[in-house]
Amino acid sequence: MKSLSILIAAMLVCTTAMAQQALWGGQDIKSPEINANNTVTFRLQAPQATKVEITGDFLPTQKMETPMGEFDVPGTAELTKNAQDVWEFTTPAPLAPELYSYSLIVDGVNVTDPNNVYMIRDVASVTSVFIIGGGRADLYKVNDVPHGTVARRWYDSPTLQKSRRITIYTPPGYEAGTAKYPVFYLLHGAGGDEEAWIALGRASQILDNLIAQGKAKPMIVVMTNGNAGQKSAPGESERGMYKPSLWEETRMDGEFETAFPDVMKFVESNYRTLETKASRAIAGLSMGGFHSLHISKEYPDKFDYVGLFSAAIMPMQEGVTSKIYENFDQKLKAQFAQKPKLYWIAIGNTDFLIQANNDFRKMLDDNKYPFTYYETGEGHIWKNWRIYLTEFVPMLFK
Repeated sequence: MKSLSILIAAMLVCTTAMAQQALWGGQDIKSPEINANNTVTFRLQAPQATKVEITGDFLPTQKMETPMGEFDVPGTAELTKNAQDVWEFTTPAPLAPELYSYSLIVDGVNVTDPNNVYMIRDVASVTSVFIIGGGRADLYKVNDVPHGTVARRWYDSPTLQKSRRITIYTPPGYEAGTAKYPVFYLLHGAGGDEEAWIALGRASQILDNLIAQGKAKPMIVVMTNGNAGQKSAPGESERGMYKPSLWEETRMDGEFETAFPDVMKFVESNYRTLETKASRAIAGLSMGGFHSLHISKEYPDKFDYVGLFSAAIMPMQEGVTSKIYENFDQKLKAQFAQKPKLYWIAIGNTDFLIQANNDFRKMLDDNKYPFTYYETGEGHIWKNWRIYLTEFVPMLFK
């Protein structure tokens, strides 16, 4: 018995030591540090490094050539090593309120900040993040307000012949009540999945805060996986922990739009929903805007509110023959004949898709189809899509 007690005591010591190593084994450095004037200081202890840089969306942009054209991407700045072998960089000017992402570059290798546990995955890139509060950015924070529930559910899609995962936000008080709610279908862009709007878009925080402020009606928000070839986000299916890519299994070939009634059937069978055109909205960013455009015209009696955020309005890919994309003009005419309450188009003024959006707006004008246009600065970035969500949601279900 004494030997057993000693063994147990030794195991507890080892376990405690391992736990302490996990808790205290990191660098005892504060990074990022948001200073009183909203400048931000970044730090990294890397005594063997010869060069440390930072790249992030708070830095001046630079041009980068890609197969899809020229894009603005975040620039870089160098950190300086002090006498304690700690590399430091402080932004030269205060940062405006916003959710920011960044990475460190240590001797040419991109890494997350080891002193910042808050990270977000976007396709195959993982970046560290922080928030400068104030103004619109306060909508992106977890505030002391009633909170909704975010659930990951699996639904059956007979059209695609597979079970698929979906993310659903229900508003504060849903579980304890009996009321029925309108439904907002919120779609992601290329390379994204059913996690994108929750992680990168701060959708649940935005909904919680707008509802608490009385600026938005309580609603159910359904965030799908728009890649018809996927069952779920990377790492969340039997396919395992593979490295995602921008265009892997991402299709604009009509399959997702054709299968969309499967999503609606699941939601309306499993949640307390208002099943009328006036109680449904659909919106999406980039590829999700493309999907929203075609889903809303394909099922013109289903959605009174349509949002195109930096929508990928473009010709069909070579070889795509889906009936979804046939008779576009006639279907759009039928949709507007039913007088949707809101057809909302938003894009940044340097977005690579702005000319296509301008051409589409001209076509709507020429046909006297009413729409609302909202333009921001900058390009094809999550900063803009969060803004669009905060603007679009308060207009729904009025």
